[in-house]
Amino acid sequence: MEPLMIALAFVAGFAVQLVRLPPMVGFLASGFALNAMGFERSPMLDTIANLGVTLLLFTIGLKLDIRTLLRAEVWATASLHLVGSTLLFAAILFVLKALGLSLASELGWPVMLLLGFALSFSSTVFAVKVLEERSELGSFYGRVAIGILVMQDVFAVIFLSASTGSLPTIWALGLVALWPAAKLMRFMLDRVGHGDLQVLYGSFLSLAVGYSLFEAVGVKGDLGALIVGMLLASHPATAGLAKSLFHMKELFLVGFFVSVGLGALPNLPMIAMALVLLLVLPLKSALYYGVLMRFGLRTRSGVLSTLSLTNYSEFGLIVAALAAASGWLSAEWLVVISLAVAGSFVLAAPLNSASERIYTRLKGPLAPLQATSLLAADQPIAVDQVDAVVLGLGQIGSGAYLRLSEGHGLRVLGVDSDAAKLEAHKAAGRRVIEGDAVDSDFWDKLLLTDSVKLVLLAMPGHAGNVHALRQLRHRAFSGRIAAIVRYPEEIDVLKGLGADAVFHIYDEAGMAFADDALAGLAGG
Repeated sequence: MEPLMIALAFVAGFAVQLVRLPPMVGFLASGFALNAMGFERSPMLDTIANLGVTLLLFTIGLKLDIRTLLRAEVWATASLHLVGSTLLFAAILFVLKALGLSLASELGWPVMLLLGFALSFSSTVFAVKVLEERSELGSFYGRVAIGILVMQDVFAVIFLSASTGSLPTIWALGLVALWPAAKLMRFMLDRVGHGDLQVLYGSFLSLAVGYSLFEAVGVKGDLGALIVGMLLASHPATAGLAKSLFHMKELFLVGFFVSVGLGALPNLPMIAMALVLLLVLPLKSALYYGVLMRFGLRTRSGVLSTLSLTNYSEFGLIVAALAAASGWLSAEWLVVISLAVAGSFVLAAPLNSASERIYTRLKGPLAPLQATSLLAADQPIAVDQVDAVVLGLGQIGSGAYLRLSEGHGLRVLGVDSDAAKLEAHKAAGRRVIEGDAVDSDFWDKLLLTDSVKLVLLAMPGHAGNVHALRQLRHRAFSGRIAAIVRYPEEIDVLKGLGADAVFHIYDEAGMAFADDALAGLAGG
């Protein structure tokens, strides 16, 4: 990207962050500003944007359990919503045509269905960014949302292959060899270490083995990156690999959001049509929620999954570009869909930031829609005979769990929203449950008896620890509460809310390191 693009993207991202919106909203705004200044999308910017999306899908694959896609609440929701949403938008476009809107007057039923299909998809990039910022990619509702988006990616590949008239080549059958080849990829992952070589190896797997190999045989390259990531998903080193690629992926994704804003320069009729599409976006969300609740989700899981999917997808631009190139659609619709996609991101960002408050207001009116028989992951939690509770089972939380149970003989309960972490602890015979401490219902379900004397807040996100502390104090918990922070300025916030002890993880690690070293010296 040119220096001016970088500077403007930074200023806009920083500005919206000051008002507590995700920086991606600022990146989109910078794209529109650059567009108004006469800048156009360049091949280099498109390459950067494509790299960001490819790395994003690869890292999603690293964290995705294939069994998630086989669950009815994922594949059935994705399928039913695709059909229902396509028909819904086609009907809306038909009404707009009947009302005489100029851009809709040219549309026949085939094109209406095509546009409905394009608008039915939700953005993988946006949803994953939102879930990552909330540290909830591994939560139950997060896994459901990502599973639905992956199924939509599969539908996208099928459509693109059929509509272009170019099926994958006969060599695509050779892609099944990736299954046994995964053993070699895992073997190498054990041996590349944790430095620059690991970053390079991850880039090679996502861009060369994933994207380029699949493109070479006529299959969508982004899907290839996702599949290669999924082949490695259960390997213990994938968490470190995803962390190594994180900052490179984030930088390239800035290019993606800027490129969306640079898509085209709109006129008033195009803006009006895009606004109409934004006004009917809640209908798409209502359809998501209605289908999800048919499969036994709790009200909160349904609401948060729906909010993360409440947007239009960049895939709509791909469909529109293909239709325009084939002469089915005017180029004006490319601009309309570009505006609708960007506008949906701008609207959805604050909605997702306020998702808990939105759920709190809606849970009463929506309660009748909740099924009487809930999925296992959404059922109430029974807790008894516990001395200490550890919220968050990352490296710090897991270490604290072991120290309390093995070092001090306490009866400990671990809580985390990431099912993969819980499986490892359960395999080791530890008492853990799945729960989201940011979930207000979690605190209603989790009954802390008088036996609980200590709660450790060890979640990766500061906001999660703050919410948990407020919930504990609201419920008049009389035991001791200790928390960890990553940044010094967070210490006073937690102490002000009533935490008995707050530990800065890096300071404490340094002091423990020095104490252990001196103890060893004294013993020698």
